[in-house]
Amino acid sequence: MSWSKLKQQLESFLCPALVGTYEYRSTSYRYVSDKAGQCYISVDKKNILNMSDAAKWIRWYGTELEIKNDPTIQVPVTDEDLELVRGEIKGNVPEDRLEVIARGRKKSELAKKLWLAQSELSKSNFTDVATRFLSTSIDESIESNHILLNVLALVDRRVGKKRILNMSEKIKLKHPVVQYFYELRLSTYR
Repeated sequence: MSWSKLKQQLESFLCPALVGTYEYRSTSYRYVSDKAGQCYISVDKKNILNMSDAAKWIRWYGTELEIKNDPTIQVPVTDEDLELVRGEIKGNVPEDRLEVIARGRKKSELAKKLWLAQSELSKSNFTDVATRFLSTSIDESIESNHILLNVLALVDRRVGKKRILNMSEKIKLKHPVVQYFYELRLSTYR
C-alpha cells in the first residue's frame, strides 16, 4: 500500500478533536541507498514519535534499571500479589516489606515489557504496524503490548470518552509515549 493511501486511511479514523494538531508524516530519500526514510507522528508540528530514532519530547529508556527507578511509574499492588509473595517466602515478614517485594517484582516485569516494546518499536516498520492496525479490532490494539498500536488506538475516533476515562489505571503501566497520547486524547474532553 502506498504511503499516501495509508495516511489517508489512518487519518479517516482520527478523532475529530485532534484533526489539525495530530499528523502522520513520512520522509524518504529517493537517491540515497542507505537511507530508507522515516515515519513519525507529530503533534502541533513537533515530532513526538519517530520510528527511526528516539524523539526529543518523550523519555526513552536505555535500561531496565532506569524504568525500575523512575518515580513517575506507579505500579499498583493487589492482595493476590501480596499472597503470592507471602507463599513464596514462607516466613514471618512484616506486611510493609511484603508490599515492597511485590512492587519490586511487578516493576521488574513491567520494565522488561516496556523495554522490549520500546526496542521493538525502534526497529519496526511503521507501514507494517499501521496496516496491521487497520485490519485488527480496536480492542486488540488497545490491549496490545506494541507501543504504536496503542497510540493509533488512542487517537482513533472509535474509542469513546467512557472507554478513555476507564483506562486510566492501565495507561499507568504503559510506555511514556502511550501515556503522552492518552493525555492528549484526554485533553480533548476538557
